[in-house]
Amino acid sequence: MSISRQELLKLQNGSDIRGIACEGIADEHVNLTQEAAYIIGQAFAIWLMEKKGIDAGQCIIGVGTDSRITGPSLKKQLIQGMLSQKVFVSDCGMASTPAMFMSIVYPETRYDGAVMITASHLPFNRNGFKFFDQDGGLEHDDITRILEIAADRAKAVTADEINRTEIENPNLVCEFDIISLYSAKLCMKICEAVNAPDYEEPLKGLKIVVDAGNGAGGFFAAQVLEPLGADITGSAFLNPDGSFPNHVPNPENKEAMAAICHATVENNADLGLIFDTDVDRMSAVLSDGTPINRDSIIAMISAILAPDYPGSTIITDSVTSDRLTDFLENELGLKHLCYMRGYKNVINKCKELNADGTVSPLAMETSGHGCLKENYYLDDGAFLAVKLVIAVANAAKKGHTINRLIEKLSLKYTAREVRFKILADDFKEYGQTVLSTFKKRAQKAGYTLPPSFEGIRIRFSDICTGWMLLRASLHDPVMVLNLEGETQRDLDLITGIAESLLEGADQLDTSNL
Repeated sequence: MSISRQELLKLQNGSDIRGIACEGIADEHVNLTQEAAYIIGQAFAIWLMEKKGIDAGQCIIGVGTDSRITGPSLKKQLIQGMLSQKVFVSDCGMASTPAMFMSIVYPETRYDGAVMITASHLPFNRNGFKFFDQDGGLEHDDITRILEIAADRAKAVTADEINRTEIENPNLVCEFDIISLYSAKLCMKICEAVNAPDYEEPLKGLKIVVDAGNGAGGFFAAQVLEPLGADITGSAFLNPDGSFPNHVPNPENKEAMAAICHATVENNADLGLIFDTDVDRMSAVLSDGTPINRDSIIAMISAILAPDYPGSTIITDSVTSDRLTDFLENELGLKHLCYMRGYKNVINKCKELNADGTVSPLAMETSGHGCLKENYYLDDGAFLAVKLVIAVANAAKKGHTINRLIEKLSLKYTAREVRFKILADDFKEYGQTVLSTFKKRAQKAGYTLPPSFEGIRIRFSDICTGWMLLRASLHDPVMVLNLEGETQRDLDLITGIAESLLEGADQLDTSNL
């Protein structure tokens, strides 16, 4: 066939597969083809059977999609590729990434592996595959191996196989509504936590608005909140539409957060919730319109968990604020491990600490990816939303709101992120040179350098209040500088200090600093 080994291997995006699945954006051409989907389906089935040591008659794989317009066609080819290996396939229809992982866990399904067809918050023309087995989401090396298997099989695939209109071996395929089962499990969690085991509408009297961004998250309003008695009036963009006509389904997007903040206040809601396309990320809004995202969503979930996990360790990515550290450690009595960027990095660190005997109930990125030890270390936006909803319901019983949980988290700050292009040919070596010089100058100046797993971090508490972090991209010729000050004056002073520490780095384009 036409797809090359190099083209297949380029589809790897860390621990996922992603690519351009349809035309529609200038100069972006399809590389996640129907052919690629078919071969990758074959390869995952082969890889999974090899890992588990089972044959085709013992293997069942679940497949789900989010709302993307290319989901159905890619799913068809992915399933056809799996069926060519004689495994059983469960077509789970419209699903979420966490639901597809849970299809491996639930006793009602217990699939051997699962695939979610999604590209998270990326534009409509993108799509991709997330893979799961009993150990959770696959790792980088697993994806590489699957693509290598696909590349080895590519030449043997014929055009007739790709263009087949009828499902091969239809007796090996079934349909299962995984999102209804997943929703029922979330409902049970809420009922148990607010002492309503008989489903006596434990959320009655609460108004909660949901913004699904036309992704796959609309089920949370219709199948979780409303059946339990919540008033979901004002919820928006619940219908799946892969063209994303209203706003990007991304809690980090300013337009998206502005929309849910407005809806929460406009409808006098007790809580606002917003999900990304495949519902593995979320953010929230308090009743007064305060956005709960980035540092504040980590603070809120930590405050909810703190009574059950006293003195435990919260793991975050490297760009969380010193304000969060102060809140976690001084107000909640927890420990803060400011680790590395990348949701797989923080999740794996959480697993590692708990395995070694250090209790860590939460690992969360500022992006909204957050995993709980109690929930299989799964980055599950809907499960995090359930924790918030439970907190709101229990606070309401006492005449309180959850606002008080983070009232001592300082929200007084101004911040910016600056990206510098590295002009040197060997950008990795040059980046390390810049970091080394940056650190030596900071130490000589007497600045406070907290431990850092990624780049060089400096904390300021005398001439100004705030922090900065300089880090080098692992894969691109770029360095990133995050700066935060309590006031604009603080930010200006910290920016000036950054300029002096970077002085003479002539192969670093700092013109936008």
